[in-house]
Amino acid sequence: MPPADASDADFSVLEETARTWHPAGAHATDALDPAAVAALSAVLDLPESVATAGRPLPPLWHWLHFLTWPRQSDLGPDGHLRDGHFLPPLPERRRMFAGGRLEIRTPLTTGHPAEQTSRVVKVQAKKGRSGGLLFVTVRNEFSQDGELRVAEEQDIVYRSGGGAPVPAAVTVDTDAEPRSDAPWQLPWTTDPAVLFRVSALTANTHRIHYDAPYVTDVEGYPGLVVHGPLLALMMLEVVRRQAPERTVRTLSYRLHKPAFCREQLLACGEPFDGGVRLRVTGPRATEHATAEVTFA
Repeated sequence: MPPADASDADFSVLEETARTWHPAGAHATDALDPAAVAALSAVLDLPESVATAGRPLPPLWHWLHFLTWPRQSDLGPDGHLRDGHFLPPLPERRRMFAGGRLEIRTPLTTGHPAEQTSRVVKVQAKKGRSGGLLFVTVRNEFSQDGELRVAEEQDIVYRSGGGAPVPAAVTVDTDAEPRSDAPWQLPWTTDPAVLFRVSALTANTHRIHYDAPYVTDVEGYPGLVVHGPLLALMMLEVVRRQAPERTVRTLSYRLHKPAFCREQLLACGEPFDGGVRLRVTGPRATEHATAEVTFA
């Protein structure tokens, strides 16, 4: 029998992690301070806050809350935590946010205390085109006044060792204007200040979003990377603006290809009976992110 190569050894680490890593659940509380909502509303250049105290929190805007700020010495060279409760124990770990799902039974109320319970519900090792990957699904449940209101699942993909999975010959195109035939459209773009402010509001210390020399010289990207969660939020912003009277019941979203700072992007929506299909298109990809919303 031929000896196992390095890739087989690396994949065995992922399989062993999937078999043995079962972190305990976690619990947190948050006041859902409306100041955070007002701050993101300002970053999105809105004329006023989308939700003052006592008003429903828009879908996914809970990402502004239940944040943790670790000690600076606990961060790795990429800005991420070296170790964390829901971070699998992998050597040279790299993290990618792949997507998720959301169910809203009753919207959370801004400015009213809420509880979050979190647990890992699935860990699976898979072989992809670029090597072994560990897929981790974390489920978060949010309650107010003892009532479960929102349930969320996030799919996180981890790679162990090696360089960043950056496609060859990717360049930033700030001139091309994406186009679509979708009836709902929201053109938008970012600059370094926007990405910095989003990082600060979401406690995201990954250097690919604000450290230009790091992202190009170390990670190999052609420019600052737009946050995956921001792509998801902008798809939902299309729904909020085009159908303000509708209540989102469910959301599923997937992040496909990175978008870069200053590129012109277009969040698009195509309504169907009971919901809307969404995507973010740009100069290099017709689908940087996709989503589907159903209404109550």
